[in-house]
Amino acid sequence: MQHVERELTEVVKLCDAKGQLNPNAIGYAKQPLVESNLRGNFMRKKKWNYWCVFGDEILFSATISHLDYATVCFVYFLNYETQRFHEKTIMLPFTRHLKLSENVLDPCYFRSDTMTIESVYNQDATHLTVSVKEFDGEDLEALLVISHPKEYESLNVVVPWNRQTFQFSAKHNSLPVSGMVKIGNQRFDFEKVDSFAVLDYGRGVLPRESHWNWAMASQRSLGKVIGLNLGGKWTDGTGMTENAFFVNGKMTKIHEDVLFHYDPQNYKKPWLIHSKFSDDVRLTFSPFFERTSKTDVRLIKSEIHQLFGYYNGYVRYPDGKKLKIIQLLGSIDDYYAKW
Repeated sequence: MQHVERELTEVVKLCDAKGQLNPNAIGYAKQPLVESNLRGNFMRKKKWNYWCVFGDEILFSATISHLDYATVCFVYFLNYETQRFHEKTIMLPFTRHLKLSENVLDPCYFRSDTMTIESVYNQDATHLTVSVKEFDGEDLEALLVISHPKEYESLNVVVPWNRQTFQFSAKHNSLPVSGMVKIGNQRFDFEKVDSFAVLDYGRGVLPRESHWNWAMASQRSLGKVIGLNLGGKWTDGTGMTENAFFVNGKMTKIHEDVLFHYDPQNYKKPWLIHSKFSDDVRLTFSPFFERTSKTDVRLIKSEIHQLFGYYNGYVRYPDGKKLKIIQLLGSIDDYYAKW
């Protein structure tokens, strides 16, 4: 059996004075207690804020990322029923029109002539504002208020490869959302009762090549608000995982590695996800849409296959009871990056 990871209960800095991993930061926390004081490691630091919002009619996503030598920002949306999908990406060399914070909920922004993404946390809510010109031939505007209930927990994990290569990952799941996304004259509204956001906050010094799977969901099901976060490949051998599930905002940490079985020749076939040693995680993911994104420019080469679909199966509490997962809307991905 896999060992139980160390829980962090006090605020800690990610790095020491030399920019190396602070050993006291290795572990996981139920609150964003890690301060991402990245420094040094020229050309190797990676920072991103990825928001994904599941609404009643559409899925909407906005990301700000900085790779130390380039800024990459992208916005996409998917209409579930019509499967209308569009994505717009901006890649710029070193830019000053960007801010990515050291603390998870501090303000972040990217501003350009054609795309603006800004998040500001105030009074237990993140105000996410996005504007994009010429988004699938029309202008896009998003005004979203993402609630952070005081009693909600989040998954915050520091993953160590060595003192020079490490990653802090914060996953905030099943956050209620209100607001709207407008594309041209078409408006989509979000209501807290059935709209939920996921924040993926990453800060670290990653290997030159990275490969990972990430599974996540945040939905109301069987009278509960359920969130899933499961990761594979990238944490193997580090002693840490990013595996957990959430029920009404309370997190249950999964200390085992989770394995992903899928067909890389046909990603739209069902995926099987299960815990490595026990039967505590048994899930099937059935995709209905595939998003692909490829980049091959100078220092950056990446390929992502992100699937949207439904989870079925169960995850198990430490006391042995099962939490049934039935038609839980979410996403899963296979991601390779050389950066």
